[in-house]
Amino acid sequence: MLLLNQYLKHHETPDDLIDLIDSLMLSCKEIAIKLREGALAGVLGTAEGVNVQGETQKKLDVISNDILKAILLDNPTVAGIASEEEDFPVGGNPEGKYLVTFDPLDGSSNIDVNVSVGTIFSILSKPEGIDGGDEAAYMQNGRKQIASGYVLYGPCAVLVMTTGSGVNMFTLSHGGDFILTEENVQIPEQTQEFGINMSNQRFWEPEMQAYVADLLQGEEGPLGKRYNMRWVASMVAEVHRILTRGGIFLYPWDNRDTSKPGKLRLMYEGNPMSFLIEQAGGLSTTCYDNIMDVEPTKIHQRVAVGLGSTGEVETMMKYHAKD
Repeated sequence: MLLLNQYLKHHETPDDLIDLIDSLMLSCKEIAIKLREGALAGVLGTAEGVNVQGETQKKLDVISNDILKAILLDNPTVAGIASEEEDFPVGGNPEGKYLVTFDPLDGSSNIDVNVSVGTIFSILSKPEGIDGGDEAAYMQNGRKQIASGYVLYGPCAVLVMTTGSGVNMFTLSHGGDFILTEENVQIPEQTQEFGINMSNQRFWEPEMQAYVADLLQGEEGPLGKRYNMRWVASMVAEVHRILTRGGIFLYPWDNRDTSKPGKLRLMYEGNPMSFLIEQAGGLSTTCYDNIMDVEPTKIHQRVAVGLGSTGEVETMMKYHAKD
């Protein structure tokens, strides 16, 4: 059995980065305990307010955010944090080297029905001369990420992470250690499975309408094969399925709010998941271009997403190609 720390040291990960990852995992273990207790601890249901996105918060959104915030800001390597649940970045140790962005509890609409949720994180270097509480420090594209990953809270808690040298999975043991269970994860290039919220179909661009219509025609259609559709409403669960058995996940732009380029957040969801997908041999796009090449202009920026098995994503992008 290879523990997470042992694996990181064996692969010559810097000690200060290992220390930061330890703090992230300590936070995620606490969140896992809260989720496991559920109604027994009175943590289910809706909180009083809404977040900066205008979304109603679940009690566990707030609890998870508070856990991550407290533990990370107590780590001397952390110069600042940015969370989906915070209006603005929060400064940490002025001498700290790293910035952390996170979605404390992705898929929280599933909490009350006991369906998988997760924590997504991304680690960046703090630029010289900029405070960790300054939004400008975080305006780095996805190629600048040092590490990213998520912890999926399902029947077991699983950490999926990359530090830029492949994707590895670690399972949380009863003893409280994350233990390596799958190394160098690779996404199958072809797939017959897709995930999309079909209730939004009428709002999509014609290009996405055409692509999904052809998927639904199965082997009689132009794509020549039968597809299965999945939708969990938790990006962590959707991406975990793709990393495990292939597929394509789609959350495209739609015309319900034309001022927003998509639904998912670039810094908390798009970039960290794209880093994982590309490191596992897949492709992650805005349906037109690679997500990690998008230059952010604000911390809560949104992005359209089409990611997964390379062959299927490339097929989808052909529908969106501009002549």
